[in-house]
Order: sequence, then structure tokens, then C-alpha cells
Amino acid sequence: MYDLISIAFKYIFVIIIYLFIFTIIRMIYLDLKTVDYRGEITQSYLKLLNRIDSLPFSIKDSYSIGDELTLGRSSSNNIVIKDPYISKNHFKIIKDEENFFIEDLKSSNGTFLNGEKLEDVAILKSNDVIRTGEIEFIFLNKPVEEI
Repeated sequence: MYDLISIAFKYIFVIIIYLFIFTIIRMIYLDLKTVDYRGEITQSYLKLLNRIDSLPFSIKDSYSIGDELTLGRSSSNNIVIKDPYISKNHFKIIKDEENFFIEDLKSSNGTFLNGEKLEDVAILKSNDVIRTGEIEFIFLNKPVEEI
């Protein structure tokens, strides 16, 4: 009788270990899946500050910024977010030489940079917080050697 119970516990223990390993591998896979693998060295990007699961619409954790990036509900934007508080064309980020600039595209609810409403084109600095609708991004601009 004890041999049967001992064998059952051995198998249960092995199954628990396999489930634990599977969970760890799945977490690593899901974390790596959010990384941008387009083959280019991404220096500048927007990182989401909100928790993804707290938002009622789909959104990625981070977005690479090339020479120009637009955000809004319209499918013509680089970043399409179906937030009802975001306009069809909400804001645009443009790279000019080494600097990045943000411009509100006459959105209904406005774009906020570090808590202040954007009235004109503004220069972006690393760690600036951009709020639009229900979401907040942090702008990160890192030198190539930090990546």
C-alpha cells in the first residue's frame, strides 16, 4: 500500500515540476514576444506606462519610432488605438536630425506632455511622459551602446 502511495507521489511531484518549467518557459516566450524584431537597431521608442490588462482595448507594450510616427484611431496611423477618448489622428512624432518633436493634430481631448497640454510643436527629451486619452507613454531615446 505504501509503495503505491509513494509511486503516486513521485509522479505527482514530477508533473508539478514539469508544469512549473512549462510556466517559466511560457512567461519567457511572452516577454520576448513583445520585443521588436524588425532587424533594425531601435534607439527611440514609446513605452506604455499603463498596465495592459487594465485597458479595455488592445495595445502593445512599446512602439519603435522611426522618422515619423502617428497615433490615433484611424487605420492610417502607425499606432492604431481604439480608445474612445483618442481622435482619429491624435498626435505625431517627427525626427529631425537628432531631435524628436511631438505635435498634437488638433485632437478633441488634447495631448499632454509631462502634465501640460500641448499647444504647439514641442521637443521630446528622454523620459518625457505623453498622455492621450486613457493611456500614458514614456518617450525613451537611448544611445546605441546602451541597447
